[in-house]
Amino acid sequence: MNIETRKLSFIEQFIKLQNDEIISQFEKLLSKFTTKPDKSQMTSYELNKRIKKSMEDAKNGLLTENKELIKEIEEWN
Repeated sequence: MNIETRKLSFIEQFIKLQNDEIISQFEKLLSKFTTKPDKSQMTSYELNKRIKKSMEDAKNGLLTENKELIKEIEEWN
């Protein structure tokens, strides 16, 4: 079965779902894989580019204080 056939089959099954909790779980799972970069898939070029940008941000004072970051993380839950 090719990827297109699998996706169509999945969509057909998903449309038939009536359980809100299961749909919410699928939404969370989809969001997890579509909104966040997978660091294990990052090329060395991309990683070095991010490191360089982070170093420039640090030199320019564009940092988040430790306490501020912890507060922000606590608000995620």
